Amino acid sequence: MTTQAQARYRATGKRKTSIARVTLTPGDGTITCNGRPVDAYLGRPALVAQTKKPLVLTGLEGSYDVVARLHGGGVSGQAGALRHGIARALCEVDPNLRVELKREGLLTRDARIKERKKAGLKGARKRPQFSKR
Repeated sequence: MTTQAQARYRATGKRKTSIARVTLTPGDGTITCNGRPVDAYLGRPALVAQTKKPLVLTGLEGSYDVVARLHGGGVSGQAGALRHGIARALCEVDPNLRVELKREGLLTRDARIKERKKAGLKGARKRPQFSKR
């Protein structure tokens, strides 16, 4: 990363079972997910706003292009993973932004995943019905 023009910042964001590989490059603020614009990929305006939150919070909304490869989980999980990845990449851009992003909870990974099925149970916790006879 010698000059600002060819600077490239990479980070990985995660939420539940979704993973986002994010690349930040100086540009006009376009966000691309799996080769498609973010509003076409995610669909819901609320999810698009959620993904842009780290950029809006730091005031860098129109100064970096975001290219992301998303996989796993659903649309909402992928949006959360993208937000996490963008926040982590912004910490690489300027370490001073970390305090602000951390205060808003954007650097915390949402680790809620589906609990595994246990042996002898119907699911993770549900037990078979008790039969007295």
